[in-house]
Amino acid sequence: MELDKKKERRDNKRGYATAIGGVITCTKDSAMTHLTKQIVAGIDGSENALIALDYLGLIYGAKHILEVEVLYVLPALPQILVADRSRTTKMRLLDVEKKSVLFAGRILAEARGVLFKKGFKEEQIKTSHLEKHFGIARDICSFAGNKRADAVLISSRGRSRLETFFAGEVTSKMLEHCRVCPVWIVGGKLRSKKVLIAMDSSENALRAVDHAGFMLSGTDCQVTLFHSKRHLRRFVPQEIIEAAPELEELWKNKAGEQIAPNMKKAKKMLLEAGIPEAQLKTKVVDGTRDAASDILKEARSGDYGTIVLGRRGRSGVKEFFMGSVTSKVLQGSGKMAVWVVH
Repeated sequence: MELDKKKERRDNKRGYATAIGGVITCTKDSAMTHLTKQIVAGIDGSENALIALDYLGLIYGAKHILEVEVLYVLPALPQILVADRSRTTKMRLLDVEKKSVLFAGRILAEARGVLFKKGFKEEQIKTSHLEKHFGIARDICSFAGNKRADAVLISSRGRSRLETFFAGEVTSKMLEHCRVCPVWIVGGKLRSKKVLIAMDSSENALRAVDHAGFMLSGTDCQVTLFHSKRHLRRFVPQEIIEAAPELEELWKNKAGEQIAPNMKKAKKMLLEAGIPEAQLKTKVVDGTRDAASDILKEARSGDYGTIVLGRRGRSGVKEFFMGSVTSKVLQGSGKMAVWVVH
């Protein structure tokens, strides 16, 4: 199973297990709460990008075993200027490059300062800048892949007055290209540590649970496994349902039976990841025709700060999460963080 392979890679990567007689055995002291989580945070020099870094302090605090690599992608001049081979242009380009690197240094130093204020130690924070090659989104994803990061964090809103640097085009490209690790999209200053994991009956939803279990182990975040049963109106018109009301009740029962095994398995995964049962709960509701609206309604009414989604849902229903549902959740999440797990 892919989840088992992912856990095995984690074990090898972190080296937290003890080899006894040729068998890798995890000890109590080497539980997932003691694994180092690695997060790449892409910044653009905006205040919103710095606010997104506050999110790490909210979820983890300074004492958690966490490594943060703050990344800035240098802006690229138009190719028509780069192609100009005149001596004057070359000298000016070199000057611009030097100033870009200095500018990057200031931005990265400011980001370090934000994390220092949250109590993170110097050895927990690394900073890097790189030239833009394929585009900001692809470059960040490639960097994260090379670092074998556990997640990529970006702000959903970037430079003010220049519309949104990360929202829109860059966010969608991050979700398109970043297949190596989940993408965390932070919508602003957050205060709630409550996490809502949107569930369906797919393997992809369990991948989201696996990621959340690992990343939230050792925190005091309250976690809810949430499922909204699809309303029968998503299949047939309301007039038909009204003509046979017993079908709606039968459907609700069947839908509840269908999701029960995945909810049970998901809770077991979170417990095994090290999240105390006191911090866990499950909730199944009668949904509407719009799964995204159900997720957002629950997140808002329950004062959740984070929503966790699998990138794809039921294989037989196109892409349950990565199509309209993910897009709608991202658009309507406002000042929340959304984790999109591939």
